[in-house]
Amino acid sequence: MPDLNGKRIAIIATSHFEEAELVTPRDELAAMGAEVKVYSTTAEAIQAVENDTDPTQKVSVDGVFTDLDVAGVDAVVVPGGTINADTIRTDEDAQEIVRQALEQDKVLAVICHGPWLLVSAGVASGKRLTSFPSLAVDLRNAGAQWSDEEVVVDGRLVTSRNPDDLPAFVEAIAEALQD
Repeated sequence: MPDLNGKRIAIIATSHFEEAELVTPRDELAAMGAEVKVYSTTAEAIQAVENDTDPTQKVSVDGVFTDLDVAGVDAVVVPGGTINADTIRTDEDAQEIVRQALEQDKVLAVICHGPWLLVSAGVASGKRLTSFPSLAVDLRNAGAQWSDEEVVVDGRLVTSRNPDDLPAFVEAIAEALQD
C-alpha cells in the first residue's frame, strides 16, 4: 500500500454525487495516510446517491469551495453523478479550483460525469482523458482526446469512466501523488 502521509487531498462535490465515487477515494486515500477534506457550495452535509437517483447517506463537508486554497493541497478529486456534475460545472468557484489545480501542477482526478467541469472551466482542450461514455462527444467537441479506458493519466490529470473503475482510479491517484 502506498504511503501518502503528509499528502493533502481536497474532494469537491455538490449534492447528488455518486456515493462510491466520493466515499471510496476519500476512505482509501485516507487509509494510505493522506489528509482528505470535502468541499462544497454549502457548509451543510451533501446528499449521496446510487445510480444517479437513489439517495443513500449524507456526507459532512469540511468547507465551502471558497475556503479551499489549492496551493495548500496535493490533489483535487472530482466525483461524478449526473446531477452533481451538471451543478458543479456551472459553479465559477469550482471551475477556478480545477484551473488552479492544473496551473499549479497538482494531481487532478476526475471520474464519470465529472469531466463536464473540465469543459466548463475551459481546460479540456488538448487533454487525453476518459469519462462516462455519454460525455465523449462533449469532450471531443471541447478539444479533448477521449479514450474508452478504465483510467487515463495525462500528466497530473487522472480520469476514469464509472464506479467499476474505482480500484484503478484510486491506484492512479496514489501513484501520481508519489511522483
